[in-house]
Amino acid sequence: MGSADSKLNFRKAVIQLTTKTQPVEATDDAFWDQFWADTATSVQDVFALVPAAEIRAVREESPSNLATLCYKAVEKLVQGAESGCHTEKERQIVLNCCRLLTRILPYIFEDPDWRGFFWSTVPGAGRGGADEDDENARPLAESLLLAVADLLFCPDFTVQSHRRSTVDTAEDIHSIDSCEYIWEAGVGFAHSPQPNYIHDLNRTELLKLLLTCFSEAMYLPPSSDSSNANPWVQFFCSTENRHALPLFTSLLNVVCAYDPVGYGIPYNHLLFSDYREPLVEEAAQVLIVTLDYDSSTSSSPTVDGTTTGTAMDDVDPPGPDNLFVNYLSRIHREEDFQFILKGVARLLSNPLVQTYLPNSAKKIQFHQELLVLFWKLCDFNKKFLFFVLKSSDVLDILVPILYFLNDARADQSRVGLMHIGVFILLLLSGERNFGVRLNKPYSVRVPMDIPVFTGTHADLLIIVFHKIITSGHQRLQPLFDCLLTIVVNVSPYLKSLSMVAANKLLHLLEAFSTTWFLFSAVQNHHLVFFLLEVFNNIIQYQFDGNSNLVYAVIRKRNVFHQLANLPTDSQSIQKGLQRKKKTPEPISRTNSQDGVSMEGSRPAAPAEPGTLKTSLVATPGIDKLTEKSQVSEDGTMRSLEPESSQPSPEGNPLSAVGDGEPWSREASHPRRDRRRLSSASSSGQWTPTPDWVMSWKSKLPLQTIMRLLQVLVPQVEKICIDKGLTDESEILKFLQHGTLVGLLPVPHPILIRKYQANSGTAMWFRTYMWGVIYLRNVDPPIWYDTDVKLFEIQRV
Repeated sequence: MGSADSKLNFRKAVIQLTTKTQPVEATDDAFWDQFWADTATSVQDVFALVPAAEIRAVREESPSNLATLCYKAVEKLVQGAESGCHTEKERQIVLNCCRLLTRILPYIFEDPDWRGFFWSTVPGAGRGGADEDDENARPLAESLLLAVADLLFCPDFTVQSHRRSTVDTAEDIHSIDSCEYIWEAGVGFAHSPQPNYIHDLNRTELLKLLLTCFSEAMYLPPSSDSSNANPWVQFFCSTENRHALPLFTSLLNVVCAYDPVGYGIPYNHLLFSDYREPLVEEAAQVLIVTLDYDSSTSSSPTVDGTTTGTAMDDVDPPGPDNLFVNYLSRIHREEDFQFILKGVARLLSNPLVQTYLPNSAKKIQFHQELLVLFWKLCDFNKKFLFFVLKSSDVLDILVPILYFLNDARADQSRVGLMHIGVFILLLLSGERNFGVRLNKPYSVRVPMDIPVFTGTHADLLIIVFHKIITSGHQRLQPLFDCLLTIVVNVSPYLKSLSMVAANKLLHLLEAFSTTWFLFSAVQNHHLVFFLLEVFNNIIQYQFDGNSNLVYAVIRKRNVFHQLANLPTDSQSIQKGLQRKKKTPEPISRTNSQDGVSMEGSRPAAPAEPGTLKTSLVATPGIDKLTEKSQVSEDGTMRSLEPESSQPSPEGNPLSAVGDGEPWSREASHPRRDRRRLSSASSSGQWTPTPDWVMSWKSKLPLQTIMRLLQVLVPQVEKICIDKGLTDESEILKFLQHGTLVGLLPVPHPILIRKYQANSGTAMWFRTYMWGVIYLRNVDPPIWYDTDVKLFEIQRV
């Protein structure tokens, strides 16, 4: 039968279903078989031939028929899994049912009355017919998930058969050990099976259905209680699924082994269509969804045991019930870590390769899923995090992240990408090794729209952060705290900043210490504290190599004097706020000496009007995101839990400021509550008061810098007068050999703000991840125009 005929027959069946007012019996095979037995329809056909309005109409007007359709389709998948799909006809039926369920499930999820349907038991729908009473009680969802798991390891359908003979001795799907059928070499599996594009296509369709099953999460509004686990994921990743380990390993290996360049031959992708990429994308999406797990509410799944001979650590505690999270947290072999890190770095760098060898490799689009995966690896497996930081390989992750941050900074539709990039850098910056690695010279010349500089990866990081703060869009302001916290965390380890980066840091201080900026919002002065902490760390711990920064501080000394003499009387506060009205730009780019951008770079562009984006929940304030640790002489860290854990009495204008650092309590209030922290005027707007300014001005950590200026400025001025110098190289030479030993105050202990897991970020990741998956699945558009509740779909 031709494909046109089969489409026509399929369409006829759909019309019959939507027009029948009477329930059709489940036993009427002649009717139900029309949907899958004789048709050869692609998933795109199914989406075109089963319109949304008709699915909703059946759901409202003949619910029993929709229920029977779902039940019969699942039954066919179960039968296929039982038989092992040995004939072409059986495989076709399985794929047709798979496509049909992918089409229908979102409409089941969007209706609260239907949501429980798949978790109810259907009489006689057990996996063995009527004779196995104990099996009869399986909910439809469980039968569906187990059938999909079996089908993903079905010889000659989704995996290479190990037998070389005829159908008679075909492998029994129940006796095969699926661990021998892992899809790709890598973690815990050494053998790379022969690529087979039919198997890849079949796996992709089954994973699409799996992702659709898991997408029930999109139809529930975001809640602060992130413990409400997704029942589909919970069951699929439990011990009920005998394929959990080989499937987890297959997904991870398929993603990390993928090389879009086409096996080392540039331009190869122009000649061959790459059937692996859709599978890799689908695998990455299924993987991150199965790893959606709030590690703050449970004992951390990280295991630090001794190494054993297997790919997974067998050390107690057993870790979470979610086996995928459990396996991820127990990977521990160096060669496995190396394989994962190399794979993720290769894929993240792919868009950068595009810029200097255009079209040489296929450009991949799933970098956001990769960033979520990398985040999960570091968050759930501390050994992996330490491995990443053990060598300069971490820079192969850093450079692509900085590239994405810089590229997306003006694009409102990519706010989520900006956040995850910054979160990953915040997590890495909590470890001393990250700061140390940043001292490696930066020689890769990825074209980026930033000033040309010669220096280290630390310079690159500071220059990109400066660019984000001074020329990103308004919605990035909540990230400023995070960006500067990262710089504070790495600052004690930075051996030598370039002049370009030193000037950028001082330009930020200049911008953030204007009176209108300091007085215009209750938390703005934190940014000045962070920057002063950066300067103090470098002067106290890395004075010797940092003559560029010391010179920049001397040149801009008036900024520090102005801060020390910041007026606190009402009149001056009002005058400071008046200036704001004249300067609407939050931070001007003037006098930042931007210089020429790198050759070949394109300026960061805003989103095209009409671009779709999904909304995100708010992220927690910096002190909810991090916990303070003090670094002792020997480099060990001890956690400091400051007074911030006690809530301050509401309404008292001074309660915001603890005795310790000025941001410790204030930031613990969500942004929307912060207005109440200082005196509120009758309009409910927050207004700065002299007491409020005094409360934090008295704590500005200026002693070290003032002492440095007191010692060095007269010496530098003397050189200039004596030698009639206007040339900075002589002054720099003098500063390079100068020393402040014994002249500075006693070094303060180094404070690091380490990321800590919390339910706020767990919820943020859930909304971000599903938003990415929603927008990236356009062919077919699985969730488009359904009533999702987890986020809103907006146009820029």
